[in-house]
Amino acid sequence: MSRSQAELPRLTGLLVLIFLLPVFTFSSSSSSSSHPQWVLQRIPVVIPQHTEARPAPHFLSQARLDVTSPCDPECHKKAPRLSYWDLRSLLAYETLHSNGQLTETAIGIYGYNPNSNTSPAYLTGSPGKAERSHVRRKRQIFGHDGRFSIAGQDFLLKYPFSVAVKLSTGCSGTLVGDRHVLTAAHCVHDGKNYVKGAQRLRVGFLKPKQRDTQQSSFHLLSNFTNSVEGGTSPYAPPTSDKMKFQWIRAKRTHVPKGWIKGNANDIGMDYDYALLELKKPHKRRHMKLGVSPPAQGLPGRRVHFSGFDNDRPGQLVYRFCRAGEETSDLLYQHCDAQPGASGSGVYARMWDGRRRRWERKVIGVFSGHQWVERQGASQEFNVAVRITPLKYAQICYWIKGNFMDCREG
Repeated sequence: MSRSQAELPRLTGLLVLIFLLPVFTFSSSSSSSSHPQWVLQRIPVVIPQHTEARPAPHFLSQARLDVTSPCDPECHKKAPRLSYWDLRSLLAYETLHSNGQLTETAIGIYGYNPNSNTSPAYLTGSPGKAERSHVRRKRQIFGHDGRFSIAGQDFLLKYPFSVAVKLSTGCSGTLVGDRHVLTAAHCVHDGKNYVKGAQRLRVGFLKPKQRDTQQSSFHLLSNFTNSVEGGTSPYAPPTSDKMKFQWIRAKRTHVPKGWIKGNANDIGMDYDYALLELKKPHKRRHMKLGVSPPAQGLPGRRVHFSGFDNDRPGQLVYRFCRAGEETSDLLYQHCDAQPGASGSGVYARMWDGRRRRWERKVIGVFSGHQWVERQGASQEFNVAVRITPLKYAQICYWIKGNFMDCREG
C-alpha cells in the first residue's frame, strides 16, 4: 500500500473539520497598504487517492524548447467551464522515477467550488492556424532586446538570480524547495511520451570556474534587483563567460495529466508545468510559490524571470516586462525570450503585510510563444502558465507531502 493510500482514511475526518472553518483573506492596515500586497487566502486541498504502475516510457523524442499554440486569449476565454470531474482528471498526475518506473496517481479535490472555476477547457484550434504556427519565425524578441546577461560571482550566487537552474534537456527551471525544481512539462514530456534524457534528467547550477576578477558589491546587486522591480532605471551587471555547471540528478518527475491528455489541444498549455525532485538538497535559497494575482495587481503590472536562453550559451539571462492579457490559467506578455528560457519561474515582488517585508514569489512558469491570427492580422505573445489555487495546492503537496502545510497561499 502506498503512503497516500494509507493516509486517506485518517485524513477524511480532518478534511471535514478544516472546511468548516471560514475562508479568509489577510490585509494590512499599516502605511504599507499603498503598496501592492500579497493576499493571504485559503487554498483548496489536492491530495493523492491511489497510485498504480504504468507501462515504461520509450524516451524517443528530443525535448522541444518552446511551445506554439494558435489559440489566443479570446479563444481561451470562450471555452466551457470545467466540471469537478474534469479538474480531477486534469490534475491527476504521472511520476517518472529515475529507475525508469512510471506511476499514475488519481487525486481528490476538497474545499473547492467548481462553479467558480474559469479555467479553459479542451478547445482545438483550427488545423490551418495550427499548421501556420509551425512555419512562423522562432525569434521571440519584441523590438529592442531588453534582456540582461547576469554574471559575476556576487550576482549569480545571490538571490533571486541563484534560484535559476538549467535542465539537461535544454530548458530552464526554478528552485522552489530544498530539493525541488519547477519547470515546464514540455521540457520532459512531449504530450505523447517522455523525451530523451528524461529518465537521467540532471539539473545544472551555474557557478564561476574561478573567482571573478570583476568584483561587484552586494550594494550594487540590491540596487539592480530593486530598481528594475521598483520601476526606476535598471543597472546592468557585469558579464563574464568564466562559468560552469554543477549537476545534480533528478530522483523523480511529476507531470499533470492535463498536459499529457491535452497537449493535442490548446488546453494542454494550461497545464504546462512539472516538478522535479532532486536526489540531494541543493543548499541554496529557494523562491516561495504564490497564487498568481490579477495582472493589474502586480507592481507596474510587471513580471520577471531568469533563464538560459540558447542564443547566450553559458549565461544566465534576466528580463522583466509588462504583463498583458490574461485568462484564469495563462498570462500573456512580451518579455523577450529565446528557446531554452522555457520552464523559467515567472515571479513578482510585492509587500508581505504579515511578515512586514518585500517578498518575491513564483506565480507562473514560462511556457512558450504564440502567434495567432486575429481579425486578419498576425499577433504574437509569450505565454506563462499561471499558478492558480488548485495548481498551488498540487505543486505544494508535491514539495511538502502534507496538505496542512499548503493551506495558505
